[in-house]
Amino acid sequence: MRRLGNIQCLEKNMDDAAPWVILFHGYGADMHDLTSLAELIHPKKPLNWLFPNGLDQVPLGVGYSGRAWWPIDVAKLNEMMVRGDNFTFSGIIPEGLARARTEAFRLIEQMKIPWNNLILGGFSQGAMLSLDLAMRAPETPRGLILLSGTMHSEPELKDLIHKRAGLKYFQSHGKQDTVLGFKQAQQMETFLSQGGLK
Repeated sequence: MRRLGNIQCLEKNMDDAAPWVILFHGYGADMHDLTSLAELIHPKKPLNWLFPNGLDQVPLGVGYSGRAWWPIDVAKLNEMMVRGDNFTFSGIIPEGLARARTEAFRLIEQMKIPWNNLILGGFSQGAMLSLDLAMRAPETPRGLILLSGTMHSEPELKDLIHKRAGLKYFQSHGKQDTVLGFKQAQQMETFLSQGGLK
């Protein structure tokens, strides 16, 4: 366990000289959610892992809560799912994203790890945050991992993506995602590849 700025984190430090993978969890999960990936992924060279805890507490039911990086209008999402619609963030800057970005950059600054030794990633809302960080970082990170993410803030990111040409990324997305649809994931892949990411 480690606190960096205002964010509590779990870490798995294998080798001080190895790259760090920072994985941001999705809405309603917490820093424990993605930790099993550190056990399941067996790279040829060592990796260090950091799993930050979301800034906001999210009630999930009686006696249960999770975390989030910014608030979501759950009632609106539920209405859309009932209609069979997928919500698109493409032209939207999520409310609370700027705060999450500030706190995540503070976390990274306190790690004192060069950007070319950082792999940013996340699931769902965490993938959205990772994309934002990678595009706005002062230097190009080593890599980007987007698990079930979606495009957001496209007009702003379109002005930034040229700085990240050549950045390697991994993207995955399930075809039955009822919140962040597969079609939107395909649009994000097109955006990234046309921007020069590999």
